[in-house]
Amino acid sequence: MGLVMTVAAAAEDLPRFDAGALVSQWGLAPLPLVVTVWATGLYVLGVVTLHRRGDSWPVGRSIAWGIGMLAFYVATSSGLAAYDTVLISVHMVQHMVLSMVVPLSLALGAPVTLALRTLPRRPRGWLLAVLHSRLAKVLGFPPLAFGLYVISPWALYFSGWYEASLRSTYVHEMMHVHLVVVGALFFWPIVGADPLPGRVPHLFRLLLTVMTLPFHAFLGITIMGQKTLLGGDWYPSLHDGPMAAWLPDPLEDQHLAGGILWAAGDLVGLSFFFVLFAQWVRASMKEAEREDRRLDRLERQERLAAAQTRPPGSAEAE
Repeated sequence: MGLVMTVAAAAEDLPRFDAGALVSQWGLAPLPLVVTVWATGLYVLGVVTLHRRGDSWPVGRSIAWGIGMLAFYVATSSGLAAYDTVLISVHMVQHMVLSMVVPLSLALGAPVTLALRTLPRRPRGWLLAVLHSRLAKVLGFPPLAFGLYVISPWALYFSGWYEASLRSTYVHEMMHVHLVVVGALFFWPIVGADPLPGRVPHLFRLLLTVMTLPFHAFLGITIMGQKTLLGGDWYPSLHDGPMAAWLPDPLEDQHLAGGILWAAGDLVGLSFFFVLFAQWVRASMKEAEREDRRLDRLERQERLAAAQTRPPGSAEAE
């Protein structure tokens, strides 16, 4: 009961939602703060360790990791977090950030590769054992990750789970964790540079990306067309409190949320598609360079072999 009251109390009286509220309603949620500080600190420690021993680490990967952690903290501690139980449209923005922007950015940061290059011998062995475990292979199986990523939003919004997340702090936090984890399971083997199980050819990665776009669009359109309110009587009940003067009609806000899911899903999905395409082109260019070097080595070996088998004095005779 205390958990339910915590969420309800947080939504009792908030000012009208606008750009200023994103900053003015910033909070210090313990779990997101601890996760952000530790994840960022360990990553920075790994990069510093590499530089101290004279090795380099791509700046782009560090920037991607920083963007991912910043997006995670903003989504879970800024005004987005304060209003995500008040306006379903705000919740939908938070949903898209946690399920798409955060996993995609963190995957591009390649933290597993960084850990393998900087960890001491024994912890590195533990990490390799996890990467080669049966559980990792199952979770990294692309069709399974794709199914979880596509089905999870439907299970969230068309079951009692979403209403439970509005009424319970614990369920609410676990929903955030679920969105990030499922997004990571889908994005990491596809776009990440880490040596994870489930890596597939670039063409199949592009196909999986294209296949996700209709599912997001269809879910968004379905929510826009719903006449039944998601979350039960939660949002209408807020109109009986001090925020009634500025709260929009719950059904209209729900239609806006569906539109956000539709548009944002396509936008991030297309961005993801272009990232994959760029990675494919870069990988093809590197493969072409390796093939050129191999052919050059083969040609040099053939010339050397021909010179060694040529009869003495043949060069002078020519």
